[in-house]
Amino acid sequence: MDYLKKFHDEDWHTPKGRVIREVIFGINDGLVTAIGFVAGVTVSMADIKAVLLAGLAEMVAGAISMFFGAYLSTKSQREFFENEIKRETREIEEMPEKETQEIREIYGNLGFKEDEIEMIVKRVTSDKKLWVRFMMREELGIVEESFDDPLRVGAIMGVSFAIGSLPPLIPYMVIDNPMSALKLAVIVSLIFLFCVGAGKTTVTKGSWVKSGIEVVIIGSIASGVGFVIGKIVSLVV
Repeated sequence: MDYLKKFHDEDWHTPKGRVIREVIFGINDGLVTAIGFVAGVTVSMADIKAVLLAGLAEMVAGAISMFFGAYLSTKSQREFFENEIKRETREIEEMPEKETQEIREIYGNLGFKEDEIEMIVKRVTSDKKLWVRFMMREELGIVEESFDDPLRVGAIMGVSFAIGSLPPLIPYMVIDNPMSALKLAVIVSLIFLFCVGAGKTTVTKGSWVKSGIEVVIIGSIASGVGFVIGKIVSLVV
């Protein structure tokens, strides 16, 4: 019991732990998209205000897109899970023997003895809610934590994207020369990426240095690709 309590008290199993994926993805995507975008625009525009306005427009559009994308995908996943649960509930009502045999097979594959399996089967099937919950977890692989709120996930993704998009734009707010602003934007972005990677270890419990460097490398590669594409487009157009 102490082990199970410790397991459920771990940060990764708390709401803070479950949203870390959305936060890191949103921030990283926002920053990488922004630095790639402003880099491509900077080489084709001499007006720093135009670059800043274009960057802000991209940030807003990207945040809105991330919000609705995360909302729709989470809502679709939730609807799929709910339909699966309804189907499982119907099968328990209409084909109880088949569902009971599935419980036996699950524990049989885990190495339980026949008398142990029958004791578990008797306990599980004695309560319909428990039975449905058991089949959700053991047969369908669906747990309660899978039912995320679409609005919450969408908001987290949208806000995270906007936060990630800001660091590359800040130099364009304080420097008049576009190329100088771009150089500072790259430095600021790399520092921010490292901080994001290091910060996530408060939940993942890994090495903050390794995590920070990993995020910097991945972000740099993605930003470099965005810069090259932006430059190609600017030359073609």
